[in-house]
Amino acid sequence: MSRRTPALIAAAVLLPLALTACSTPEGDEPTGNKAAAKSDGFPYTVTNCGVTTTFKAPPKRVVTMNQHVTEIMLELGLTKSLVGTAYLDDKVLPKYEKDYASVPVIAKEYPSYEQVLATNPDFVYGGYASAFAAGDGRGREALKKSGIETRLNTESCAKADTPMETLYEEVREVGRTFGVTDRAEAWIKQAEADNAATAGKLKDLKALPVFVYDSGDKTAFTAGGKGIGNELIKRAGGTNIFADLDKSFGDASWENVVARKPEAIVIYDYGSTTVEQKKKRLLTDPALADVPAIKNKRFAVMPLSDAVLGVRVPAAVEKLAAQLHPAATTP
Repeated sequence: MSRRTPALIAAAVLLPLALTACSTPEGDEPTGNKAAAKSDGFPYTVTNCGVTTTFKAPPKRVVTMNQHVTEIMLELGLTKSLVGTAYLDDKVLPKYEKDYASVPVIAKEYPSYEQVLATNPDFVYGGYASAFAAGDGRGREALKKSGIETRLNTESCAKADTPMETLYEEVREVGRTFGVTDRAEAWIKQAEADNAATAGKLKDLKALPVFVYDSGDKTAFTAGGKGIGNELIKRAGGTNIFADLDKSFGDASWENVVARKPEAIVIYDYGSTTVEQKKKRLLTDPALADVPAIKNKRFAVMPLSDAVLGVRVPAAVEKLAAQLHPAATTP
């Protein structure tokens, strides 16, 4: 999974790329336009990943890169602002299919700098730091020089260990940027209610030790203690056995998997390697034979797009809880 290699993740955490404003000087804007903008909540100033940007009006021509940020835009009713999208991990949710089909897919994975420019965007929204890889020509500096604003999903640069609050703030800031604060706040209110309902079902249950298997043979690429993936496990009634890994994703030794004795394994479903192939790899590894989750064939499955900072998270918590604690969550 090239966009989430440990090097890229470290770069996302330690060296978040900057957002910079590129707009007409305030003194050059007609008085009438300034009054109209202010009445709609603009200008709006936001600090994202350490850099402050001022928007005088909502972006009008947007390219999204990575599924979770595309779905944030669709959830907030901003389909008409999208002039291009790229890089799905799996199918968009059924509720978004019609809107998604109306947006040009400019690349199967990441588009080139030239492909981005061809859409004539004024804003690019990336899900992972790799969306803005300077070495691939899509660096933020290059986009800035072309007059294009950018935003990086804040899971890539969040430092506080409050991932659900980070999600709420991500949705809130995108809502403000596009002048749809009411939609963002309505989503947040419903998400809080959904999370509270799941927490109520799991009250007083003993947390289940969980190992996340994303990929890997020589080592296990897994969910660490940072980011929404770890939060999902906690809120679903589990304990991530690699919560001490100080990043969102990283490599762990198989010896440590065995030593930490997970009672359930969560498999991330995406890409060309199927869930069944991943299960087979785990079940046929002699070194894992004594792991409780392997002995009991206790697996849960999550689409990768459920396990990153996006609008799927509250429902993903409920779905994972149902797999880890079916007796407690069955009506």
